[in-house]
Amino acid sequence: MARIRPSVSYSFTMRIRIRNKFGMLARVMSTIARQEGDPGAVDVVKVDPQFKVRDLTVSARDEAHAHAIVAAIKRIKGVSVLHVSDRVFLMHLGGKIRIQNKVPLTTRDALSMAYTPGVARVCLAIAEDKHKANTLTIKHNSVAVVSDGSAVLGLGNIGPEAAMPVMEGKAMLFKEFADIDAYPICLRTQETEEIIQAVRWISTGFGGINLEDISAPRCFEIEQRLKDELGIPVFHDDQHGTAVVVLAAALNALKIAKKKLSDIKILMAGAGAAGVACTKMLMAAGARHILCCDRKGIICRKRLPDLDFSKTWLAEHTNERNVSGRIEDAAAGAHLFIGVSGPGVFTV
Repeated sequence: MARIRPSVSYSFTMRIRIRNKFGMLARVMSTIARQEGDPGAVDVVKVDPQFKVRDLTVSARDEAHAHAIVAAIKRIKGVSVLHVSDRVFLMHLGGKIRIQNKVPLTTRDALSMAYTPGVARVCLAIAEDKHKANTLTIKHNSVAVVSDGSAVLGLGNIGPEAAMPVMEGKAMLFKEFADIDAYPICLRTQETEEIIQAVRWISTGFGGINLEDISAPRCFEIEQRLKDELGIPVFHDDQHGTAVVVLAAALNALKIAKKKLSDIKILMAGAGAAGVACTKMLMAAGARHILCCDRKGIICRKRLPDLDFSKTWLAEHTNERNVSGRIEDAAAGAHLFIGVSGPGVFTV
């Protein structure tokens, strides 16, 4: 198995003090290389006749690898490690997004129009015609990124507070790529009815709802009911965002392999929100031979009494030969593997 390469996701900046002597920096860099770290920027902070203080940026494979690199640097004679900063944590200090005024309040006139008394006329206009909120407020360009923290990335049920950095990151993507104002909203509940009610109550101020990292099978009911009730777009990113990207990748791969989607065998590892949505989209595009697996193995009709409604759909619409077994059995003869579960469930 190929070894994981150092990544900026585990990069750190190390402030070191080294003797002002020829070859000392080279010793530091060679030590990083022996530890298989990936050095980046080297910045001079301070120089005096005896010492130089430098900031070194290094990428590691994981946190343990980063600690090992720092420990190796500390063992070099004539080198002192003054401080180590995790670059990812530095980026997150104070959060990654903010609200900023579109109109500067630099004069009394601006204040009187943006707030009282001028704003009252706008309020009355919207009271007469609620549709005017789409043009006279931020609503038309706003999306609520809503999560309960129950299925965050590959981390699982980590709660609403721990989900906030991911929701902030998603809000950044909305702003960067579409100039849409998105707001992270993490709810302190994992009850289906309470989530639906909370989103219903706050929906007035948003032009769309992006559901994020809500565990299956609750996510399916939450999305469908909100779509039926709200009258604004509701999108569950873990389902449809993943499915769009997977289909695009599959179609491009098939072009290179000169194969048709209808002819290949597909193994779907994971039967949660992403697995179900990817399966449905692939089938809509023409896929016919799909085996879906969860932690208990291949989803088949023999397991129907123990399946929830979303996995029941998979059992009834995939696995046409009704085969059973482990994920390794499903992999036999497969042309395409799609992993939408946790890490380490399948090795080759």
